Amino acid sequence: MVNHQTISRPSTHLSVEDLAALRENLHEQLLFRQEQLRRISAASRAEELRQRRSPGQIEVQVKLAASARMVLADVRAALQRLAEDRYGSCHLCRRPIDRGRLTIVPQARYCARCQQVREAGR
Repeated sequence: MVNHQTISRPSTHLSVEDLAALRENLHEQLLFRQEQLRRISAASRAEELRQRRSPGQIEVQVKLAASARMVLADVRAALQRLAEDRYGSCHLCRRPIDRGRLTIVPQARYCARCQQVREAGR
């Protein structure tokens, strides 16, 4: 029988099993993004040696690397929140972030409502 014990902290409604699965997902993303950055860097160096990079290729690599670094920073921050028992609460309203949202975007800092408000303000 599976124990779906819920953590008693008021900041989250995630079970121990949920947190373990989310932590594993974040670690997988961490490894993936680190490898992605290594590959982008290696490809960039190889292209520099051949001197065959077009401005468009350079721009794509720069944007891919920037995106990977941004996600990597978000993943590291989520792992830190997990380690400090602060994971799963919205940074703006402090309400619990929906379990479904965290399953899809485990590094999420905001609940869906606050994320929409932030994006609308851009």
